[in-house]
Amino acid sequence: MKREPELVFKVCETYIDLWHKHLPGKLEGFYLHGSIVLGAFEDHSSDLDFVAVTKNPLEEEELQIVKKIHKAIAASYPKPEMDGMYIVWEDFGRRDTFNNAPYPSYNEGQLSFEDRFNPVTWWLLKRKGISLLGPNNSELDIRVTEKDLVEYVLDNMDSYWGKRVEWLEKSKEKLSAFSTAEISGEIEWTVLGLLRQFYTLNEFDIVSKLGAGEYGLAQLPEEWHPIIREAIAIRSGNGEALFGSNEDRIDRLLEFAEYIIGSKKRGDLHEEFK
Repeated sequence: MKREPELVFKVCETYIDLWHKHLPGKLEGFYLHGSIVLGAFEDHSSDLDFVAVTKNPLEEEELQIVKKIHKAIAASYPKPEMDGMYIVWEDFGRRDTFNNAPYPSYNEGQLSFEDRFNPVTWWLLKRKGISLLGPNNSELDIRVTEKDLVEYVLDNMDSYWGKRVEWLEKSKEKLSAFSTAEISGEIEWTVLGLLRQFYTLNEFDIVSKLGAGEYGLAQLPEEWHPIIREAIAIRSGNGEALFGSNEDRIDRLLEFAEYIIGSKKRGDLHEEFK
């Protein structure tokens, strides 16, 4: 079994200590999900994904203290960046909207508010989550189902990924003027991101980006292997470019994205929950 990075637990220990100091008795649960539970955490690129449970909904004055706690954490540990939500026990593992919506969410150094749950979070917590404070996640009522997970991914492919591919197509000429590094970033994000959706729709589970890339190589026709290998090489930080020009890379990226999204529309994927 892969050992969890020591840095993660240093950050979490400091974070929980700051809560005990500045908001004693308020934090009752703290759970990790995301890359850390998928065995894919990288100290300098991964987020620290969390769900924090408070005794009751946070008031404005308490939110200001939470902001200061995160600011202190970021000053001591620039990486990994914390990314998570603050809820109460009655909303833990809910399948629909939260009773106490909107709830505070921390991402990219800012506190904002959300009003719906992400079943991917609950799926990972239910099966692989790490409990650092509060009851073990296996003892909690997490009501996510395969149907929730698949419906979320199908909607995500239609909304986020469909719109993103439309933007890429319309911006094709502009993309050719992007730097090689910028295009590499788009290839990694889009190819591996779509393959994670593809994996979930076929296997009813969650996988890391690199795991999704390997799955794509095993499941998809060889014609798509070069762009997948390119994305894997970018993600892992090694390997040579497999295409002659950035224009070729962009063309293949768009063809691949349309193929994966189109495969869902053609019904090539599992039918159980469509």
